[in-house]
Amino acid sequence: MEMDTIDHIAITVANIEDSINWYRQQSQCRILYHDKTWALLEYHNIKLALVIDREHPPHFAMISEKPEQYGPLTKHRDGSLSVYIEDPDGNRIEMIKYES
Repeated sequence: MEMDTIDHIAITVANIEDSINWYRQQSQCRILYHDKTWALLEYHNIKLALVIDREHPPHFAMISEKPEQYGPLTKHRDGSLSVYIEDPDGNRIEMIKYES
C-alpha cells in the first residue's frame, strides 16, 4: 500500500525557538534540523516538524517510493523529494521520498 508509513507530522507554531525549548523540556526528542522557519524533531517512533504557517503548511508526511505519480516534485534542503496532495477534506499530505 502506498500510504502505510507516516514519516512526520508538521504542526504550526508561533515561534520555532520557543517551541523547540518546550518540546525538549517535555520529551526526549533529538533535533535533526532547525532554522527560523521550521524545525524537525525526532522521536523513537516518528518525527515532528514545527513550522511557521506563512512559510510551511501544516501537514503529515507519508513515505512514498514514487511520489512523482502525484505531481511534480520539490527537492528540499535535506535531499528529500516530495509533493503535497490533499485528502477529500482538504488536509495536506506530503508524499515524500529520501534519496539514498
